[in-house]
Amino acid sequence: MKYLYLCFVLICTLFSQSIFAQFTAADSLRGQLRPERTCYDVKFYDLNIDINFQTKHIKGYNTITYKVVRGFNMLQIDLFANMKIDSIVHKDNSVKFHRRFNAVFVDLGEMQEEDITDSIRVYYQGIPRIALNAPWDGGFTWTKDKNEKPWLGVSCEGIGASLWWPNKDHLSDEPDSMRINCTVPSDLTCVSNGNMRSKTKKGEKTAFEWFVSYPINNYNVTLNVADYVHFSDTFVSPIDSSKLPMDFYVLPYNLAAAKKQFKEAHEVLRIFEKYLDKYPFWNDGYALVETPYLGMEHQSCIAYGNQFMPGYMGRHPQGMPEDYIILHETGHEWWGNSVSCVDHAEMWIHETFCTYMESVYMEEKYGKNAAIKYLKFHALYMSNTDPILGPKDVNYESNDSDMYYKGSAMLHTLRTAIDSDSLWWDILKSFYKKFNTKPAVTEDFINHVNEKTGKDFTSFFNQYLKQSKLPILYYEIKEGKNGPQLHYKWVNAVKNFNMPVFLKYKGKICKLNCSDQYNIFDANLKKGESPEFLYGLYRIVENNNGVKTEYFWQ
Repeated sequence: MKYLYLCFVLICTLFSQSIFAQFTAADSLRGQLRPERTCYDVKFYDLNIDINFQTKHIKGYNTITYKVVRGFNMLQIDLFANMKIDSIVHKDNSVKFHRRFNAVFVDLGEMQEEDITDSIRVYYQGIPRIALNAPWDGGFTWTKDKNEKPWLGVSCEGIGASLWWPNKDHLSDEPDSMRINCTVPSDLTCVSNGNMRSKTKKGEKTAFEWFVSYPINNYNVTLNVADYVHFSDTFVSPIDSSKLPMDFYVLPYNLAAAKKQFKEAHEVLRIFEKYLDKYPFWNDGYALVETPYLGMEHQSCIAYGNQFMPGYMGRHPQGMPEDYIILHETGHEWWGNSVSCVDHAEMWIHETFCTYMESVYMEEKYGKNAAIKYLKFHALYMSNTDPILGPKDVNYESNDSDMYYKGSAMLHTLRTAIDSDSLWWDILKSFYKKFNTKPAVTEDFINHVNEKTGKDFTSFFNQYLKQSKLPILYYEIKEGKNGPQLHYKWVNAVKNFNMPVFLKYKGKICKLNCSDQYNIFDANLKKGESPEFLYGLYRIVENNNGVKTEYFWQ
């Protein structure tokens, strides 16, 4: 017994170490809201850089304007260690700073008083990290178009904007607005977020000034530099008939294809406005910019690299050929760019809702059966290997597709469990409107659902967000006094999991309560006949013959 106990302790210790071993001190410095971060609130970034395509080198400065939340004399900003900081200036004086990995601690010397607004300017330079597999592996993508002209794209979700510019690199703090001023060779065009304010030629180079008038996630800030041609359009909102400028930037030889393909954006915007609210960054416009990588939800400057193909690079459910990048990345303007999470552990708030909106689009355009078909198509890519929610405070980066496809299926399952479409659409729209251009956490949505429905769905979210495996609907057929009975319950589920199930019986759909204790239904099934369960994200195990079937929707 003593030997077994010691083995148990050793196994637990090793397991604990293995969990924490995957995160480092650098991860904590990036992911935690330490006092050197919470002491100030960023109000405005003024980013100015010059790009050298021959050396793949950038040089410039960022002025960080902030409000003091709590008195301090030292604050933390972030910039990758391979990028050199030449100096940091506060009130016209250079100040001391020191690094810990990619974190930079700035010593202002004097104490900053609470509620004042102040700024620092960070001068820096270097060769930014090159993306090995953009956009999943972040960094700069340097390439050339078919005409051998330079073509640059920047993507940095997850890994962080601090790989190429100094900032407070944490999702919890977005600037109220931002200016991006980028100088490039004059035969190229630089496209960034927001509206272009000016274009100033400086010898053989041209400076492009862009301005973002809304809060923006740091990873959404981007640069696209190429020999672009530009065309425009106008979207008319079905809500109030106001007009939204639409701008498109593509390589010259793709102009005809883009003019045809990008028309899809009108229908996407119209449907999303119907189910959510107006396009959230109205004053900054809507833009699609051709990029050398697949795509990214850069706010008001969507990266488009789907090569003008239907679906996801040509792959899509039959009869639903909509361009995946236009559909998905436009959805992020509402989910991720407007409603955003506070910690990377909760990126499901970005990806789950956005992916679900794809099926909403299909339902509106082709009907509910098409939406179910679309969800089932995505279910093929679920893994059920890791919980959708990750660990907080370590800048957790999940490579698992479940926050997209399993999360989307979870929302449809929740809709089914609520069993009232009018209530469901109200929940979705009111939650979006409540957190429009604001950060949200997981508990915000759980509480919202509970308040709207008057029921407690906490265990539902604990099951699908915090557990990796799907719940199992375990059932067996037993003889009762009046014939065969269906005995069923949830197993492999969290405590108090009580999601209802739906059964097709005698041409009707029956809603059955289900818990972790046996429930009984007088099924009156014929010998050898199995019950037909519908509408759910779970596995089914039939005890009578050991049959295992994975069900989603029928």
